[in-house]
Amino acid sequence: MTSENATGARDALIALRAEVGKAVVGNDAAVTGLILALLCRGHVLLEGVPGVAKTLLVRALAAALDLETTRVQFTPDLMPGDVTGSIVYDAHSGEFSFREGPVFTNLLLADEINRTPPKTQSSLLEAMEERQVSIDGKSRPLPDPFIVIATQNPVEYEGTYPLPEAQLDRFLLKLTMPTPSREDEIGILWRHAQGFDPRNLAAAGLKSVAGATELAAAREAVARVTVGPEVIGYVVDLCRATRQLPSVRIGVSPRGATALLAVARAWAWLAGRDYATPDDVKALARPGLRHRLDVRPEAELEGVTADGVLDRVLASVPVPR
Repeated sequence: MTSENATGARDALIALRAEVGKAVVGNDAAVTGLILALLCRGHVLLEGVPGVAKTLLVRALAAALDLETTRVQFTPDLMPGDVTGSIVYDAHSGEFSFREGPVFTNLLLADEINRTPPKTQSSLLEAMEERQVSIDGKSRPLPDPFIVIATQNPVEYEGTYPLPEAQLDRFLLKLTMPTPSREDEIGILWRHAQGFDPRNLAAAGLKSVAGATELAAAREAVARVTVGPEVIGYVVDLCRATRQLPSVRIGVSPRGATALLAVARAWAWLAGRDYATPDDVKALARPGLRHRLDVRPEAELEGVTADGVLDRVLASVPVPR
């Protein structure tokens, strides 16, 4: 791949960030996180209280991408077959055939994933890790690219089911969407006063600015981003430090370490560099690791949070220079 192709791919993804901004105000960090996930072929968990534009953000991203997208509203009565597909009987032919579920797409929006029981949540485990679905003894590959973007409300809200650790670890990033600042909220209301309709993104001027070709070129360029031994050592030291704290029941796994390294390389490439630095790792440590920590219940009662643990680790582990 030529440098011109890599530059064109980077320009397309930067344009993607600007395009999403036509619909979503004040969530630049979340938009950048979604782009990093696209570069790493990773999945994203978006968490926030109802009404902070989690679903709108994903819909805007889908509108700005030339990819097939599907939305599944997770509810308490949703069954695994409603996600993955199932074997159905055709009365006309007298034969059984497989009917694909909504998971067979490029970008799957799993809306309010923690409002469905663990049985249905687990239907995504194989799809997210192996990018295939096994039904009736046969494995069926999913399209490439395949990315899950799941939204959830904080688990303390009524009617939610916490995601199991095994599924949380399959998400590349956990992005939190806070309540907007006063200035951003004024901007949101001003857009609505001028006629913005979140249900009609085409009227807001959103158009496709990137697709599978640009993503493939970008991923190829990210794979060439170099990392020195000091960067790898820093990633390992951070992850090992999370396993040694008395307030943490389960620390970051080696899979979490590889994910953090991958997203740091993508961050470096998006910033226009062909090498990653310890500062890239530090910048992505919270969204890349917060969902991989299991804080002990007694520590949670004392106010300890995953982000607080990571702040402590980042402050204690020396940054190589």
